[in-house]
Amino acid sequence: MASHRKSRSAGTRAAGIRTPALATAALTSVALLSQTANAAPTPDGDRPSVEEVQRKVDDLYRQAESATEKYNAAKEKTGKQRKQVDTLLDDVARRTGRLNKAREELGAFAAAQYRTGAAAPDTATFLLADTPQDYFDRSQLMNRLTSRQKSAVDDYVTEQSATMKKRREATKSLETLTESQDELQTAKATVQKKLSTARQLLSKLSAEEKARLAAIEKRKQEEAARKAAELAKQQAEQAAARQESDASNSTDSSSSSSSSSSSSSSPSSSSSPSSSSSSSSGSAYATKAEKAIAFARAQIGKPYVWGATGPDSYDCSGLTQAAWKAAGVSLPRTTYSQVEAGTTVALTNAQPGDLVFFYDDVSHVGLYIGNGMMIHAPKPGAYVREESIYYAGDSIIHSVVRPA
Repeated sequence: MASHRKSRSAGTRAAGIRTPALATAALTSVALLSQTANAAPTPDGDRPSVEEVQRKVDDLYRQAESATEKYNAAKEKTGKQRKQVDTLLDDVARRTGRLNKAREELGAFAAAQYRTGAAAPDTATFLLADTPQDYFDRSQLMNRLTSRQKSAVDDYVTEQSATMKKRREATKSLETLTESQDELQTAKATVQKKLSTARQLLSKLSAEEKARLAAIEKRKQEEAARKAAELAKQQAEQAAARQESDASNSTDSSSSSSSSSSSSSSPSSSSSPSSSSSSSSGSAYATKAEKAIAFARAQIGKPYVWGATGPDSYDCSGLTQAAWKAAGVSLPRTTYSQVEAGTTVALTNAQPGDLVFFYDDVSHVGLYIGNGMMIHAPKPGAYVREESIYYAGDSIIHSVVRPA
């Protein structure tokens, strides 16, 4: 999809990374999660290298984030099912009340018949039968009942059948809710286990190893910034080419219009309806995207907390959902659903406001802000921040989706 907005210059932000923030971001996960700078040393043969620790920790964080999205999905599912169960139980309670009222009315008829000696055994037998139909199959009660009595019997039969059906639905829904709650607890335990293992690995690093790990992280971010600058340059070149093409088409259209006007007295339009509609659509999206990005910027510095949706902390999909909600667009809760909630576009055509998804299992998402940069809630121990979409390498980018 062609952009109708003028892209910002690639050189405006020097690849978009602020030097102090770079150093802080590189040290954040280590500083927050380590327990001591002087952990007891162990024989070198038993210690993994810093690079191995980094790979293991990064992998554990990614697994934890994947488990977080499963937790989010299970939590959302559980919430919906709980509402359904509550609705069913309320319905069962109301129907039980009506059933009891119908039973009381039949009991009143039975008592009256007993006092007058008229057909008391029939009514009493009806009330004591396993089901009303069992009794009807064995008797001619309906032939003896008055119109009012027959109506009461009909009400009782109807309410009993409906109530039993709703009770079965409620029982089944409760069983399903229990299964979802088990899924929720499993996902929660998985997240906690992955994070605990990561903390243990980091806590065993010496001060020197932590410094080396921070240096590795810094080099990764510098490479990510370089790739972001390359993408920004490519997008700027494409935008310039589109503008040149649009200007050429406009000139051709005006020339054609003038020629047509000289040979005909009928006026003609120099702009096509489809072009006008496309421009209007792009402008509307840009307006919403600005609101989403403004919201996300206001969250920078707030901690990543798995399962959080704000306002004090967020996980990755919680942040993108909240940002687009501020722009009046409702997104699903999880990355798995958000990736389906819009139009997929090429990375080179990405516009500010688009959602960038990562990894094969679509377990991470960020809000694109232009020039190869995004705002996202990275991982446990880190904070909402602005950084390159190549923060963990270009191979992990799954897709780009335009949500509105």
